[in-house]
Amino acid sequence: MILVIGATGNVGRHVLSQLHATGTADVRALVLPSEAAATRVPHGISVATGSLNTPEGLAKALTGIKTVFLVWPFLTPQGAPAVLEAIARHAQRLVYLSSIGVDGRPEERDDPIFKLHASMERLIEESGLPRTVLRVDTIASNTLGWAEQIRTTGVVRGPLTAATAVIDPRDIAAVAARTLTDDTHLGATYRLTGPQTISRPEQVQAIGAAIGRELRFEEVPVQDARAQMLADGRPPALVDALLSAAENRSASTQVTSTVADLTGKPPRSFQQWARDHRETFR
Repeated sequence: MILVIGATGNVGRHVLSQLHATGTADVRALVLPSEAAATRVPHGISVATGSLNTPEGLAKALTGIKTVFLVWPFLTPQGAPAVLEAIARHAQRLVYLSSIGVDGRPEERDDPIFKLHASMERLIEESGLPRTVLRVDTIASNTLGWAEQIRTTGVVRGPLTAATAVIDPRDIAAVAARTLTDDTHLGATYRLTGPQTISRPEQVQAIGAAIGRELRFEEVPVQDARAQMLADGRPPALVDALLSAAENRSASTQVTSTVADLTGKPPRSFQQWARDHRETFR
């Protein structure tokens, strides 16, 4: 049996559907107690409640589990050792969703997101759990945060970040489903990207093409964005994490063939993702 942690997230929900489609394993979704009543999963998948904040309460969800898919939803690895210890008492292996920036350029290693995932990978290694690590590039569903701006103004305002090979969460899930159900991937670290690098302005243009509207991206200086986000009441640590891409990350030309190699299908383009999610932006 496979436990999917992060089952209601932008990647986790696709992992559930991919595993369900293959029909090769029993699957259980872990959801927060507050989300249980509203959670809908594919027929045949069971739902367990629990929180990574209280690892001592995960025993029931982990009972009978062989493999765990883990998304770590916090900004620090605090609490992770206890969660990994709880997992190790039940499961035989772990697939962890990490970042392609781990062990990246020296100038990027202070990026809070990259540091978090590097710490998590180290803790997983120290736990002794047999593992597979999926290091992914920017996830296309991050742009869902632009939906309100697009619907109301047609302008996306924010700091300009370096172009990356944005990846569709469905392609991440397809790779995850393979690695969760095949022991030959144990010990592997895979780097997953979309088929081409694409900038924020180009992403906005692609969404505009998908919905049939002219949209534009308007750059906001990082310090102005920080001041506004803090004034809106966002925690400083979250603000730093959200703005780190604009401050620390340099342009990437990295495009891997991993999705195609492991699934037999080429990764979806951002343009395809935008077309498939056009109703969200209208």
